[in-house]
Amino acid sequence: MPKRLYTIGVGPGSIKYITDIAREAIYKSRYIIGYKYTISAVESLIDKNKQEIYVISLKNQEELYQYIYDRMKDEEYCAVLFTGDVNFSESEVVDRLLEIFGEKNVEIIPGISSIQIAAARSKVPLDKAHVVTFHVTTDIEQKKKELVRSIILRKDIILLPRPWPSDSEKNFMQSEIAIFLKENGIDTSNLNVWVFEHLTNDSKETVFRGKVSDLEGLKFSDLSVVVIDHIR
Repeated sequence: MPKRLYTIGVGPGSIKYITDIAREAIYKSRYIIGYKYTISAVESLIDKNKQEIYVISLKNQEELYQYIYDRMKDEEYCAVLFTGDVNFSESEVVDRLLEIFGEKNVEIIPGISSIQIAAARSKVPLDKAHVVTFHVTTDIEQKKKELVRSIILRKDIILLPRPWPSDSEKNFMQSEIAIFLKENGIDTSNLNVWVFEHLTNDSKETVFRGKVSDLEGLKFSDLSVVVIDHIR
């Protein structure tokens, strides 16, 4: 059997939101890879005496994925952990992992995303909302146009903003979103907004409620979700 990879969604941050199949895949894997926050969410499931843990960053992830693949023996399992759901906002990374390991050797295990939690908390159903992620490294101009169009059509919005610590001009966080919408003719004083930070983290979770116009100049965590809904 060749080298095998699990890509695993581990939920928004609380151990309570990790599925049984995700737990089983983590237990089965010799190598565990993920961002520091993501690994900390499942720390209680990891046996540091038997499993090798690797913390990635944007700068080292490509090199590290290839290093682990070269290090692995046939029949060994590796788990790459993603906050939330693997299938939302992680396609760039997953595509690269499919190239390295081979599509037949990768199993994608979905998780509960912060988008789903935000929909439940705000009672804005996913099937009636425009759901979009700006949490990507590729160009977002088309996504921004679609955001304006959806608001004009009075669709509710659930979105992940884009933090970019190394270049503030690439940020598209809550304040930038509010200013962008206003500059594109949207009456932001007439739009309800929720901002959820650190969802499911009992000690850190916060909720902001107000109007989109209130977001101008405010700063929120990188781990945040925005819900915009029209006055009904």
